[in-house]
Amino acid sequence: MRTAAVVGTGLIGTSVALALTSRGVTVYLRDHDSTAVQTAAAMGAGLDAVPPEPVELAVLAVPPGRIGETLKVVQAENLALSYTDVASVKEQPLHEIEALGCDVSRYIGGHPLAGRERSGPLAGRADLFEGRPWVLTPSRNTDTETLNRALEMVSLCRAVPVVMAPRDHDHAVALVSHAPHLVSALMAARLEYARDTDTRLAGQGVRDVTRIAGSDPQLWIDILGANANAVADVLAGLAADLDTVVGSLRSLAADDEAKRDVGARGIEGVLRRGNAGHARIPGKHGQPAARYEAVPVVVGDKPGELARLFADVGRAEVNIEDIRIDHAQGRPAGLVELQVDPTRAEALTVALRTGGWTVQR
Repeated sequence: MRTAAVVGTGLIGTSVALALTSRGVTVYLRDHDSTAVQTAAAMGAGLDAVPPEPVELAVLAVPPGRIGETLKVVQAENLALSYTDVASVKEQPLHEIEALGCDVSRYIGGHPLAGRERSGPLAGRADLFEGRPWVLTPSRNTDTETLNRALEMVSLCRAVPVVMAPRDHDHAVALVSHAPHLVSALMAARLEYARDTDTRLAGQGVRDVTRIAGSDPQLWIDILGANANAVADVLAGLAADLDTVVGSLRSLAADDEAKRDVGARGIEGVLRRGNAGHARIPGKHGQPAARYEAVPVVVGDKPGELARLFADVGRAEVNIEDIRIDHAQGRPAGLVELQVDPTRAEALTVALRTGGWTVQR
């Protein structure tokens, strides 16, 4: 691929442009917000200019509700030989594209499963998609050349291509992305009027559950509006489970021992189902989830401490599989939880303690 165009220079569009530019592709940028285009261009994402001839592939990085109208405009201008998008829903935009009379043979839906809590071109990163799934959803009319161009773009962005039908994609992301976002928002909403004395106790658990609740509401209204039924189906099942859990908890708090036993079995059943579902989330490199052991280390809140810790872990010849940081309340320190191979946890603990670290294990 020698040339491409990116229409929409927010986080995803700018990241696509940065990734392609870094691989030697000449990228032309477009956005209704001229400042966003200029910012992306200044970051090295591409050119704020009109291509002299049709580019090989145009990437539409606009909200799901604008895919159809945008495709119609750029196809009328003959901006590219082929077109794709990065919207997180696929079936509704395809219906709109067909209804608008666009050339569907030169279009393929796309969705990179990567992002950040930040938005806008300044949040763009060339490595945002590296190793992440990038779903492509060809329709029955998508031509082979368009599919091949999209596959090449995914490869240049160093993502992992996954080909799915549009409807299958939408049901999948409702389960693993859209419904979890609403659940995160609902849990975070419980904190809106909480007492300060309560929120000061917030630890890693509530931070993990509510992390994605800080995203742009307007963007999510667009996403959820385009995939509403699939998300509602997931949440309906969750609501039924919540009703069961509430009933089990009420029984667990009862004076009657028989009721408490019923409640305990109900809660245990949900927790075990949760264990089973969590185990199905892929681990590193798409492999089955592995079990790691935590090595919690107290780290001072000052420059260079994390680097020193990682250097000591490296000298112990232990690979860090995952990491969490929980900041201590009222103290200039944090708890860094290193997730490592269980067979190496004890050796790492000894090495770190020998090096003067406080290991809470």
